[in-house]
Amino acid sequence: MKDQALELIEETPLTIIKPPKGWAVLNFKDMWRYRELIYFLTWRDIKVRYKQTALGASWAILKPFMMMVVFSIFFGGLAEVPSDGVPYPVFSYTALLPWELFAGALSIASRSLVANRHMITKVYFPRIILPISSVLGGLVDFLIAFVILIIMMIFYGIAPTTNMWTLPLFLLLALVTALGTSLWLSAMNVLYRDIGYILPFLTQFWLFITPVVYPTSMLPEKYRLIYALNPMSGVVEGFRWALLGIQDSAPGPMLIVSSVISMLILITGIIYFRRTERQFADMV
Repeated sequence: MKDQALELIEETPLTIIKPPKGWAVLNFKDMWRYRELIYFLTWRDIKVRYKQTALGASWAILKPFMMMVVFSIFFGGLAEVPSDGVPYPVFSYTALLPWELFAGALSIASRSLVANRHMITKVYFPRIILPISSVLGGLVDFLIAFVILIIMMIFYGIAPTTNMWTLPLFLLLALVTALGTSLWLSAMNVLYRDIGYILPFLTQFWLFITPVVYPTSMLPEKYRLIYALNPMSGVVEGFRWALLGIQDSAPGPMLIVSSVISMLILITGIIYFRRTERQFADMV
């Protein structure tokens, strides 16, 4: 019996799964094969996020709405920050929508590998699916919070502009920026757990260098291209132009710079993620 068992083991083909090497950083065949896993993980993140909470999905509305109230009181009221002719609550809330999508995705996706260590160490699947599903899960919160913006625009008598058709493009830019940054941070978080401590400070700092509480019209013209190196500045200004028709926020050189930086973050994030992927199971 022992000899038969040894013969059976020797005849059984051995499959060794290794991460791709070289510049083949994306295995689209595997991504397509596991496409249903992206859906199930995204849906799982959405359900778990508000499980056993008293207010449930209302948190998707409360967080940006309360931030808008605080910004309106202190920045719009006391500090009298200009809002380019738009009521300050609408001005700030329009910017908070893409910002909360980005910040929420950054917070969850950056921890996605460590949070799913039990999956990484037991079964094979493209690891990049974890941050992707975490980023996509934020779209539900965005759509829920967007309803409040529509109500606010009706209340203040602000009609949608003809530029609204460009809104999905700016939304895509926000997702690309969130995914690229999350790929960097999620991979680094496996190797260096300091990222979990740095992330809240990074998010807070990023908020104030993004034109959420103030318009870019306050900046001198000569500094605006440098300011556009922050890709979220192009996203926020694009939202204000598409929804509110603020001409100072119209697409231009700033948006081009922000888009290029966003794509660079995504491409380098994918490369770094796939290059470090082979260490995840050992380090997580």
